[in-house]
Amino acid sequence: MRFRFRLRRTATAVLAALALTCAGLVTAAPASAASATAVFTKTSEWGTGFEGKYVITNGTSQTINGWSVSFDLPAGATVSSSWDASMSRNGQRFTFTGTWNGTLAPGASASFGFIGSPGSATPSNCTLNGASCDGGGNPDPGAPGTPGTPSVTGTTNSSISLSWGASSGTVTGYRVYEGTAVRATVSGTSATISGLAACTSHTYTVKAYNAQGESAASAQVTGTTTGCPSGGGKMPGAPYLYMGWGNPPSPATVMSATGVKSFTMAFILSSGGCTPAWDGNRPLTGGADAAAIQQIKAAGGSVQISFGGWQGNKLGPNCATPEAFAGAVQQVINAVGPAVVDFDIENTDEFENYTVQDRILNGLKIVKANNPNVKVVVTFGTTRTGPNAHGIRLINQAKALNVPIDNFTIMPFDFGSSNIYQDTVNAAEGLKNALKAAYGWNDATAYAHMGISGMNGLSDQQELTTPQTWTQIRDWAKARGLTRLAYWSVNRDRGCPGGGVTSNCSGIAQSDWEFTRITAGF
Repeated sequence: MRFRFRLRRTATAVLAALALTCAGLVTAAPASAASATAVFTKTSEWGTGFEGKYVITNGTSQTINGWSVSFDLPAGATVSSSWDASMSRNGQRFTFTGTWNGTLAPGASASFGFIGSPGSATPSNCTLNGASCDGGGNPDPGAPGTPGTPSVTGTTNSSISLSWGASSGTVTGYRVYEGTAVRATVSGTSATISGLAACTSHTYTVKAYNAQGESAASAQVTGTTTGCPSGGGKMPGAPYLYMGWGNPPSPATVMSATGVKSFTMAFILSSGGCTPAWDGNRPLTGGADAAAIQQIKAAGGSVQISFGGWQGNKLGPNCATPEAFAGAVQQVINAVGPAVVDFDIENTDEFENYTVQDRILNGLKIVKANNPNVKVVVTFGTTRTGPNAHGIRLINQAKALNVPIDNFTIMPFDFGSSNIYQDTVNAAEGLKNALKAAYGWNDATAYAHMGISGMNGLSDQQELTTPQTWTQIRDWAKARGLTRLAYWSVNRDRGCPGGGVTSNCSGIAQSDWEFTRITAGF
């Protein structure tokens, strides 16, 4: 939640092309420097095994944000260990994905190594981010033709079935890709991808392969597993509660006085690197935050957990990969058991850094797949008329990456507004139009994926939201079917007329917990 109170808140490797015949070494010839390439060297070999190395070089003029090298090994061959990349396997297809070394500036290189067996085995059909490893961008000349456009032939709660037209030429089999990851390898023209989460969307392409190489990718097809909830998408009103300042109240006391059933607990930050902690310094369990959450649940309530905010050290820039970011989020989910995870993406290090934006979005795909019953919310700033260019980009990229976000919440304040109700409505209508443009939704569906997070009393810029105005905003959101309502913060939901913008009161005359009582009526 945005608040500006001062109270709170690789190594470059160069491969020489040497013909080391006397040592039995095999080296691929370097390719054009105008392309991204992955060059293999068998650095040593013995009867039962070998040590291999790939050097990935970005010969393009654009930064590569994530690389993935895939290759085949002969039947019976395997990889027993690897380093400097994460490995996955599908049959005899091995895929290595950059982790700490995944971002390559123009001209930069990275490498990874592995131990394979037997010693005579050599990788073939190598691809770098789906293109030929030699930098040509095209499949090997002897590879099969492009498969026909795939179609979805069936779905269940955990699987999607596909079929496609056969490729021309000699075909050994087909690989079904989701991005750069192989999800199935089959000999025929159909496949079923299993082990998926309910109510999730997945986009696939198909490539044919033979001993000479791999075809170009087919057109994309997107399928969605069944099991989507038919109702219950609305979240209870959940004002932000922050245990780090502002004389935090007992949540059980506030629940008893107002009827509120949920709180958005703030904030999860980095305690150093990709390690999560409350406010970056309080433990996930055993502290004041955990005690407050226990109170809420004991009183029959639920919690939303907010990651980020305006200030502090964020996980997004500190987690090197989407997988690492998702792992940090999973630690919090395992410790807290929230109904909702809220990603407050507003600081420029996350909101305006598109590399970090994409890292977070791709991480949220993993989070949702692993926790299908936990709702995922992204919260971000807005202009008076709707999301700015960074917000539009966030929405469009979420759609492009097929990230299953349940709710997009805007923070309509800090405009210097003299009419916060009308500016909130206008900003929300702008969000609706952006969602319709990105997803093709009608008004009702767009509203059902929207939320509002306001600021009670006086805002940082002295905007005034009275209890009467907040009631208007709540009723407008209810009438249009919005599914989330929050405000910053319960700590400030106490009267102090003339008090200004402080951490423990709203700056206006009001009864204690009045904004929370209104929010509970959502």
